[in-house]
Amino acid sequence: MIDRYTRPQMGAIWTQQRKYECWLEVELAVCQAMEQKGDVPGGVAKRLRKKVSINAARIATIEQVTKHDVIAFLESIAEQAGKDARFLHVGLTSSDILDTALALQMVEASQLLMDDLEALLHSLRDLALAHQETMTVGRSHGIHGEPITFGWKVAIWYQEFDRQQQRLKSAIADIAVGKLSGAMGTFAHLSPSVEKTVCQQLGLKPALISNQIIQRDRHAAFLSALALIAASIEKVATEIRHLQRTEVLEAEEYFEPGQKGSSAMPHKRNPIASENLCGLARVVRSNSLAAMENVALWHERDISHSSVERIIIPDSTILLDYMLVRLTKVLSKLVVYPKQMSKTLNQTGGLIYSQRLLLALIHKGVIRKDAYEQVQKHAMAAWENQGNFQEAIKQDPFMTKHLSVKEIGACFFPQAYVRHQQQIFKRVFGNMKKSTKARSSQKRGLNKASRKG
Repeated sequence: MIDRYTRPQMGAIWTQQRKYECWLEVELAVCQAMEQKGDVPGGVAKRLRKKVSINAARIATIEQVTKHDVIAFLESIAEQAGKDARFLHVGLTSSDILDTALALQMVEASQLLMDDLEALLHSLRDLALAHQETMTVGRSHGIHGEPITFGWKVAIWYQEFDRQQQRLKSAIADIAVGKLSGAMGTFAHLSPSVEKTVCQQLGLKPALISNQIIQRDRHAAFLSALALIAASIEKVATEIRHLQRTEVLEAEEYFEPGQKGSSAMPHKRNPIASENLCGLARVVRSNSLAAMENVALWHERDISHSSVERIIIPDSTILLDYMLVRLTKVLSKLVVYPKQMSKTLNQTGGLIYSQRLLLALIHKGVIRKDAYEQVQKHAMAAWENQGNFQEAIKQDPFMTKHLSVKEIGACFFPQAYVRHQQQIFKRVFGNMKKSTKARSSQKRGLNKASRKG
C-alpha cells in the first residue's frame, strides 16, 4: 500500500546504490580539493570520475570478506581506478565519508518532505477557505462548547503545519553538516581548509568542531522534527476519525466506487486512511526516541548509533513522505456535511449560548455569581431533558427583568461567535482567494452533503 502514496524518489535516496554514490561524491570532492592545494597531482579527480562507477553487488561481495563496508567500497573503487586509487581516502576515517554522505541523503530526503508539506498546506488552505462560513459546534473534553466554523478548525491545522515546515527547515540546516577531520577529529592528517572546500562544493557546512563523528544531537533534532510533524498528522487524522463516527458524521473520508469497508458488514465505511496515519505516527515518534538514545556514545565515538540509524532515518523519512502525501489526499477529497453540522449545533436546544447569556446579564449589572447560578439552573435542567433552554430563559422572570426578548434572542446568534474570523484568517492566510480547484471541490462536497440531507 505504501507504494501507492510514496514517490519513488524517496525510496531511491536510501538504496545501497545511492548511498555508495554519495560516498563516492565525497571521496572525489576531497580528491579535487587536495588537487587545488597541490597535494594530489592535477587531473586525478577528473580521471577517477570517468573511470569509476558504483557496483553495489561487487561491494557486497567484497564486504563478505572484509566485514567492513567502507573498506569494501574502497577496494571496489580501486579495482576500477588502478594507480589513481591511492589518492582516495588520504587522511580520512570511515565516519568522514559516512557522516558527510548521510548528511547529503538527509538533505535530499528533506527537500521532498518540504515539498510534501507545501502541498499539504495548499490543501489545508483551500479547505479552510471553502468552509469559512460553515458553522459547527466547538467541543472541549468532547462536550459541546460554543459555535465555531469548520474553516476555523482547519485554519488551526494549517497554522500548525506551517510551524512544522519552519521546524523542518531549521532541522535541515542543523543536519546539513559535513566533517572531514580524521580519526579523532583533530585534522591530524588533513587541513581544515580541505573540509571547508569540500563542504562548500557539496552544499554543506563544515562542523565547527568534531571528534570522529558528527555529533548525534543534530540527528536527534532532525528525527524529533519528523516526529512532531507525524504528531500533527495524527492530530488531524484523529479529528477526522471522530467526525466520521456514525453518531457524529459531520465529515468523512471519501469512499471510492467499488471500495469495501468490511468483509462481514456490507454497510461499513471506515476511516481507514486516518487510522493508518495514527498508527504510523507511533512508529515515527518511537524512532525519534531511538535517535535521542544515540546522542551518548563512548568517548570520541563507538558504533552503537550506526545500526540504529540505518533503520530509523530511512524509515522515518519514507514513512513521513507516505503520511504527508496520504493526508493531503484525504483532505483534498474530504466529504463535509454542513447540514449535519448545523443539526449538531442545535442539538442541545441552545445550551452552547450560555456564556453570551451570562455576560449579557453581567453587562446589565447582575453580580457574576448570581448570573452564573441563574443561567446554570436552566442549563442543568435542559441537560436533564426538562425543557428547551432558550424557551426556559424567555419565561424566567429573573431573566426578563434584566433582558428584553430581543436581547435574549441576540444571545442565541451563532455568527456572533465568529465575527472576528475574517480578521484572524487574514492574519493566518493573508490573501484569501480560493483556487478554482478548491471552489469546485467545495461544490462537490456540498452536493454530496445535500444528497445526504
